[in-house]
Amino acid sequence: MALPKLEPIRDEDLPAFCAFLHKHLNPSHPADIWAEAFRQNWGVDKPNNGFLIRDEAGEIAGGIGAIYAAYPVRGKLEQFCNITSWMVLDAYRTQSMRLAMAVISQPGFHFTDLSPTAVVEQSLKFLKFTPMNEARTVLFNLPAPHQRLNGAGIVSNPSHIEQKLDAASRKVYQDHKHFPWLKFLAVGKGNDRSLVIYKRATLKNLPSAEIIGFTNPDTFLRYLPVLGCHFLLSGMATTRVETRLLASKPAWPHTELKGYRHRVFRSDTLGEADIQNLYSEYVALDL
Repeated sequence: MALPKLEPIRDEDLPAFCAFLHKHLNPSHPADIWAEAFRQNWGVDKPNNGFLIRDEAGEIAGGIGAIYAAYPVRGKLEQFCNITSWMVLDAYRTQSMRLAMAVISQPGFHFTDLSPTAVVEQSLKFLKFTPMNEARTVLFNLPAPHQRLNGAGIVSNPSHIEQKLDAASRKVYQDHKHFPWLKFLAVGKGNDRSLVIYKRATLKNLPSAEIIGFTNPDTFLRYLPVLGCHFLLSGMATTRVETRLLASKPAWPHTELKGYRHRVFRSDTLGEADIQNLYSEYVALDL
């Protein structure tokens, strides 16, 4: 019996592939929103949008999506392939690893999956993906009048954020500001500012700020008190951030929670602290 046909997902295949995902993987994501996630222009001449297989009638029977991006890591521009939306019909499950191998056989990329299911995580670990620290640092949002008196502050008005950012942070903002489920602000003072990307969430039945990413780690840590104060005044009791993204423990009341799902990556040169949540399905879809 011949193997099902495996082929790259071209841009013209996205409507059909994303309709397949909407029907079989997650009906809560509309097909057009899913397709738009693959169409981001994030600095890479993308080779495809992943790979799919077709049944004997030529209909899509499974696929694995790929979102490509380039962003600087420690001063060097690196290329990433973010695996997402891996779905294969039951009758073709034996072809699942064939799809994954097609993606990771592409040279020149670091590979990530930032929202794997437990089954996908185990499958990717078999393919030499490394689980990242899943712990979250939770900070208690408190007033911080001393920092505000020293001139530190928050800029959250979309028409003013770009004016306060350095060139690298401004590009990150421009690359992500069109996603309506993300919120943005600049924290700091003078030329010492960081872009912060977050979502409103709930933790222990209380409103919380879930940090998705930030551009200047030292600045982010330095101004955590003023950031927490802003979130408190916005009605959020805590701030939650992945521990792996923090260069050191915050000098601010906090605790650490575990038991979250692992994100995974595969790279010969990068570590987990180098892997951003930005430029991935984690921001391109409302997860």
